[in-house]
Amino acid sequence: MCGQCVLHSTGMTCPMNCPKQLRNGPCGGVRPNGNCEVKPDMKCVWLKAYERADKLPVWGEEIHELRPPVDNRLWGTSSWRNYFSGRDKQTPEGWA
Repeated sequence: MCGQCVLHSTGMTCPMNCPKQLRNGPCGGVRPNGNCEVKPDMKCVWLKAYERADKLPVWGEEIHELRPPVDNRLWGTSSWRNYFSGRDKQTPEGWA
């Protein structure tokens, strides 16, 4: 659990399931059949996210927004608590 849930902006697909833990889109190593280059038997998480986001009437366009890297200080904490407290929006020193 990363503590910074973005499911609503990634077609209800968790980008942390990507074997490379890429949070801002596919790596470029997607196989011709749409599967992951690291785990060939697994469909690319980002391909799933794009397909699903297209079906979301409310947050579908958020798939095109750039998100900051995961703040590892939030690992293991509650995404909801971090969201409502604004902690998940704080940019660590050196990121801006």
